[in-house]
Amino acid sequence: MTVTSKQLLSVTEVATRLGLKPATIRRLILERRIPYVKLGRAVRIPVEAVEAMIAASYRPAIDEGTGRP
Repeated sequence: MTVTSKQLLSVTEVATRLGLKPATIRRLILERRIPYVKLGRAVRIPVEAVEAMIAASYRPAIDEGTGRP
């Protein structure tokens, strides 16, 4: 697998961006639900992985008039 990300974020930075606790991000890493890069003891997450996770979780609002998205 090739990682083409130019920017890597720390666990704390990802947690801040998503409004979650760092422990939640670490759990996602442990469960392999988000890709990461291990550099020695440091763990970094590609920006694209965070954006992809947000895009995959996006749910549009329901249109009040038709009851459909």
